[in-house]
Amino acid sequence: MERTADNRKVLRPNRSGPIKKILKSLMKKEKQNYLELIKKKNYSIIGNHSAVKTCLWLKKSLYNDGSCYKSKFYGIISHRCIQMTPSVICNQKCIFCWRPIELDLDTKNKIIWNEPEFIANQSFLSQKKLITGFGGSLKTNIEKYNESKNPFRVAISLIGERTLYPYLDELILNYKKKNIITFIVSNGTNPNMIEKIKPDYLYLSLDAPNEKLYNYICAPNNKKLWKNINDSLNILKLKKLSVKNTIIRITVLRNYNYNKAYEFSKLINVALPRFIEIKSYMHIGYSRYRIQRDNMLNINELISFSNIICKTTNNYKIINISEISRVVLLSIIN
Repeated sequence: MERTADNRKVLRPNRSGPIKKILKSLMKKEKQNYLELIKKKNYSIIGNHSAVKTCLWLKKSLYNDGSCYKSKFYGIISHRCIQMTPSVICNQKCIFCWRPIELDLDTKNKIIWNEPEFIANQSFLSQKKLITGFGGSLKTNIEKYNESKNPFRVAISLIGERTLYPYLDELILNYKKKNIITFIVSNGTNPNMIEKIKPDYLYLSLDAPNEKLYNYICAPNNKKLWKNINDSLNILKLKKLSVKNTIIRITVLRNYNYNKAYEFSKLINVALPRFIEIKSYMHIGYSRYRIQRDNMLNINELISFSNIICKTTNNYKIINISEISRVVLLSIIN
């Protein structure tokens, strides 16, 4: 048992308890591998290592029931966005991840990487198949449904670490040739790829302000990855010349990194992204087996955290808030 600075009890994240047993039992019972497991969670598998999945907000948008906070912040049209990844493999096992990180794609054998053009083309076909069922629902806005057949944004996020795919720069170019706006979300552990890619939106997830906390929260598979993240922050500052929208996203967890806003400010001042997203941990998916609902923050706590960032960097101000998604958007002051 640990305690925070305000003497609150903290449970250590459960990395080897019931969740691991549940997942192993499931795989043994179903005689399935990792890709088969996520396929049963409505992922469409592409080739050897890629996947597409429609998100909750696409469904809500088609049903006229709201849209993603990115729609509010950046003008994204939720029902015209593909959510995909070219790498279901990850080099971190973050305690707050809602995915089954206790299991992973078997990488004992050398991975045969699929061509970027194949992945891009298949992602459109996969999306088309995944949205087909909405056409028969009485809840669906038919005009939006017809629009959804012609996506014009792709969020390269979903699951895994995208920059582990060695042809990510070419994949982005394939989408751009099709006039698709590209979002990349990365954990920043592969600075060489961060330097190569030129998406329209480049997110770096920064979930710890120092190496000790990073190893605790994100459980990297390599001791060098914290240095790589710092290298990526330096690169991000220079990326503003080639990437219009650079973003740092901080997932805040009570009892873990909530009291570290001052430390985060130092790293933000290195990268100076155009935007910062301060987002609460959400108690969903497999993360429920590792940490607790109390680790989530309410919107007022996120605003307080954001205000500290604004004051200590002297470069940012709050410009938008999504209470339902528990996220605050900060923008750099020109």
